[in-house]
Amino acid sequence: MNFAGLANVQALPVSIKYIHCHERESNIMQAHANLFHVGDQDFESKVLKSDLPVIVDFWAAWCGPCRTSAPEVERTAADMAGRALVLKVDTEKYPQLAAEFRVQGIPNFVVLKAGLLLFQHAGVVPAARLKEFLVRAGASAA
Repeated sequence: MNFAGLANVQALPVSIKYIHCHERESNIMQAHANLFHVGDQDFESKVLKSDLPVIVDFWAAWCGPCRTSAPEVERTAADMAGRALVLKVDTEKYPQLAAEFRVQGIPNFVVLKAGLLLFQHAGVVPAARLKEFLVRAGASAA
């Protein structure tokens, strides 16, 4: 069998899907003031030095479960505004950050307070559970 031809057939839909998902994620980020992308350059200042509890969503544009959880993350950011930070790290752009937190599957949610890792959860989570994570980390409930 010639697998080279098969790989070329599969490459086009994956590329289109990546572009589509990346655009959708960008639109979500622009729509909510409490939801931020972070990377190497601002991870320490926004995450590790935050006085508020922080939940970091490690995600990738190609990840189906990440797209499923995006509205839940968005809802959490809106509901927890002023009481916690909701941040996103693109594992494709910042694989070293994912490696630092031993992220092996995405979506992966990391909860921190005062720079300390409190707990971590891999897999899709509803907004109510994400908010519960933040309350357990010290955010006010309402």
